[in-house]
Amino acid sequence: MSSPNQTNANSLPFLLTGIPGLEDLHIWFSIPFCFMYVMTLLGNITILLAVRLDKSLHEPMYYFISMLAVIDLIFSTAVVPKLLGVFWLGSREIVFEACFIQMFFIHTSTAVESGVLLAMSFDRYIAICNPLRYSTILTSSRTTQIGLLSLARGAAVMTPLMCLLTSLSYCKSRVIPHSYCEHMAVVKLACADPSVSDLYSIIVATLLVGTDSVFITLSYGMILRSVLRLPSQEARLKALSTCGSHICIILLFYIGGLLSMYLQMFSFGLAPHVQVLVADFYLTVPPMLNPFIYGLKVKQIRRGIFRLL
Repeated sequence: MSSPNQTNANSLPFLLTGIPGLEDLHIWFSIPFCFMYVMTLLGNITILLAVRLDKSLHEPMYYFISMLAVIDLIFSTAVVPKLLGVFWLGSREIVFEACFIQMFFIHTSTAVESGVLLAMSFDRYIAICNPLRYSTILTSSRTTQIGLLSLARGAAVMTPLMCLLTSLSYCKSRVIPHSYCEHMAVVKLACADPSVSDLYSIIVATLLVGTDSVFITLSYGMILRSVLRLPSQEARLKALSTCGSHICIILLFYIGGLLSMYLQMFSFGLAPHVQVLVADFYLTVPPMLNPFIYGLKVKQIRRGIFRLL
């Protein structure tokens, strides 16, 4: 049972700092973040419209790309509007519930995207290593089921974490030294021992990222082996080009995520504003770049966008 003091403390709003130590430069930092958010909206909505309106793109591979576009839109929208509010209007206040809802969307979107990237590696493995059975293995209904399963998995593992975090008492301070409700920055404000939630988050992150990355590596390893056995150099280049965009997205997602997480856990002597900026750019740069990477790398997507325009 929560004590009355804990309930009263947790009903108070948090205050977001923005970029600690660089508050006077917020208006200048808002320019690139606003630009990236606009490009994220335009790029991902264009991908979704191209896939929706071009019947030649009604295939599992492009459905998975559409899923990534939706995730990126949710991911960036959960963070950037409030971040710009802090930068432009000094709107630092965020209510207790909204803070954890934002955190839930960030973590769930990350988990779902990891699942979709795993599904995309499986899709490319079937298409390249077992092309004759591709249409029977990956039907439209099965693709939808995989997407829903990734969503259910992400929500299922993040809901207990949010329950653990919201049950803590936050009475040390209401000031979050960050631009958004970053998990570790918020937990540091708790009066109670957060070891249970910390252990749970570490286990979940390790299992999700570790398992998905291992299977993704295995899939692309088998794909590379099959591609190198193809007799035609043109066929090899075509297969590698198709997988190239996926590999770029995977590296951007996992390397950026790990870098952001470790900088939040271990400062490595870096100034607080550097840690915050790395985390902010991780949440804004990949969603902006993903549609451009697909637009440049995948010929069918380029054609679909040209038809749309």
